[in-house]
Amino acid sequence: MSEIAIRADGLSKLYRIGRRERYYTLRDAIAHSFTVPFWRFRNGRQPAANESPAPPVFNPHSAIRNSPSIWALKDVSFEIRHGDVVGIIGRNGAGKSTLLKILSQITEPTEGEARVHGRVGSLLEVGTGFHPELTGRENIYLNGAILGMKKKEIERKFDEIVAFAEVEKFLDTPVKHYSSGMYMRLAFSVAAHLEPEILLVDEVLAVGDAAFQKKCLGKMHDVSVGGRTVLFVSHNMRAIRALCPKSIFLHEGRLQFDGTSETAITQYLRYLDPYRQNTGSVEVELSDHSHKAERMRFLRVSFRTAEGEPCERIAYRQPFVARVEADVREPIKDCRLGMGIDTADGFRITTIYNTDCGDGLQHFSVGPAVWEILIRDNILTPGSYQLGVNAMTAVGDPTVSGEGVEHIPPIIPFEVSDFEVGSPMHSKYAEGPVVIAGRWSRIR
Repeated sequence: MSEIAIRADGLSKLYRIGRRERYYTLRDAIAHSFTVPFWRFRNGRQPAANESPAPPVFNPHSAIRNSPSIWALKDVSFEIRHGDVVGIIGRNGAGKSTLLKILSQITEPTEGEARVHGRVGSLLEVGTGFHPELTGRENIYLNGAILGMKKKEIERKFDEIVAFAEVEKFLDTPVKHYSSGMYMRLAFSVAAHLEPEILLVDEVLAVGDAAFQKKCLGKMHDVSVGGRTVLFVSHNMRAIRALCPKSIFLHEGRLQFDGTSETAITQYLRYLDPYRQNTGSVEVELSDHSHKAERMRFLRVSFRTAEGEPCERIAYRQPFVARVEADVREPIKDCRLGMGIDTADGFRITTIYNTDCGDGLQHFSVGPAVWEILIRDNILTPGSYQLGVNAMTAVGDPTVSGEGVEHIPPIIPFEVSDFEVGSPMHSKYAEGPVVIAGRWSRIR
């Protein structure tokens, strides 16, 4: 068997806006075979390609000239080896689902080709491959047959599929009566348990409760460590990081990056927020991102070493300072300052207030103001982060938020540099956004 599970070479797919794609079906072929002889007898010649007895021919270049069109994919090439677990990331409309539909042979590419070596199981949307009139039991056997499984193979996995999907009570009910959650549970269970050599999954985490999503991630992990090839489309970057060592980043139908998931996610997040293009800069101007507050305006944030020197990146385990500059336009009494740190994909790590670790509430007079916060124990693992700052007036009850004075959401990017290669704390050992200091000891 070839080491390559999937090879895409110049894949492109064009859609005409506002029109359905015309497919040449078996019915068309049979009708054409009966119609052409009579047409030839009446006209004395073979029908031309654009005349009615002939099958419809779609010319993408003509379509571009004659009707609005869009390239859902354009010149996408990559290789995936057997056993690879690869994430597919990108914004809505980037071409992720179109790519999986081509690999599943649901639709044909307009240009280029894809070679898939192995039996493919796909879960592209709720109920893909299910017949609504058939029961859950019948659809399990139908899907297995479509995947090329023998009846004995399906029967061997049947109980596991039903138990995972949690649809025992409705197994003999037509699936058209299932809720979307039941549909998804059964569809995912079938695709994951019937052991295809290549599993294509599109946004399986978009449907279902938290418990089901956790089960899906666990099952996909089992599938991946079992040596099968997985392509996983998701907008959940934490799931991509946890499951996929490699990722493909698509943007507006084009391949932007094919490599490690960490790099792919970093590039993807920068496309989501062009402001992130400044990641690594010494200071960030905030004038265009302020809420135009009347009483105070945040102007800029900069990062410095503990010694006060500007730094482009923050070193792991080294203390650093975040400096916030503002313009106070009205006197403010009893102001609480806060700084929040998020991961690059928007997960809040911590929020630090001056009332918790500082001089407490602040009184501001009109004019420029500068604050610094020293992060003495930098336990952030190497990677990209984002920072936000806010100011609000305090109230007597500390559990109640006061009036907002100024707020910048977590859009200020910064990076923590990697450990030195060879260090006992090299990043390959780090999982999650922080490393908490601890000490192991053997007591027996």
